Amino acid sequence: MAKIAFLGLGVMGYPMAGHLQAAGHEVTVYNRTEAKAKAWVAEHGGRFGATPRAAAAGAEFVLACVGNDDDLRSVCLGADGAFAGMGEGTVFADHTTVSETVTRELHGAAAEKGVFFVDAPISGGQAGAENGVLSVMCGGDEAAYARVEPVMDAYSKICRRIGGSGAGQLTKMCNQIAIGGLVQALSEALHFAEKAGLDGRAVVEVISQGAAGSWQMANRHETMLEDHFEHGFAVDWMRKDLGICLDEANRNGASLPVTALVDQYYKDVQKMGGGRWDTSSLFKRLRKLD
Repeated sequence: MAKIAFLGLGVMGYPMAGHLQAAGHEVTVYNRTEAKAKAWVAEHGGRFGATPRAAAAGAEFVLACVGNDDDLRSVCLGADGAFAGMGEGTVFADHTTVSETVTRELHGAAAEKGVFFVDAPISGGQAGAENGVLSVMCGGDEAAYARVEPVMDAYSKICRRIGGSGAGQLTKMCNQIAIGGLVQALSEALHFAEKAGLDGRAVVEVISQGAAGSWQMANRHETMLEDHFEHGFAVDWMRKDLGICLDEANRNGASLPVTALVDQYYKDVQKMGGGRWDTSSLFKRLRKLD
């Protein structure tokens, strides 16, 4: 078993770190709000560090799941950052969804200290984290990935290296692009069914068994029809992710017209006060337009 530091105990990181401890690893956690770290230790055991550097000291692997580019920089860099506490040859794996730009920046900064950096964004939502069945898409040095992959197995259903540094984040962008379009299409289908006087549940029961079926349809149609939107990834975070996708598309020349449109629809949801609603709230937006 390995000595591991886990930085960031939000709705994803808290259970992920718990799976590592349950798997027998020696886990030290860090969270910006120290009370959350103390609560994790009280529940799971292990230890907590007062700073990212303190948590990372002596660790073979340091894993992070924080909020955005700036949050990731803050836990990696500086006198109290994790890189300052990591030994040569250790591996830092980042589960945050961030830009490829900051990934490459931190990959370079880690290399200067003799540390390996693997970008490893995740998909599967809070339920996936709690149940240990996340999809993990990785980029970085092949040998470093091979070392950290058995550690990430504690909370993953599938874990794959896609390519070099940044490839994991680019793959996560593909994931978010696909989800945005799927949720909007599902919202429109349910809205159309309502307008046509059809039973939305009966419609989904039939069409979900054909080519239209998706995870979103199977797991979100019921709560969407019930007007419940407290079941997963928040709109505020989705807009952050779609912004990353659109920025990258501007750099690489990809055309993302549907993604750009869905991003604006989520902006409408935010204006409705739904920044913390889950992403299926695109359906609520359509209902409001009636």
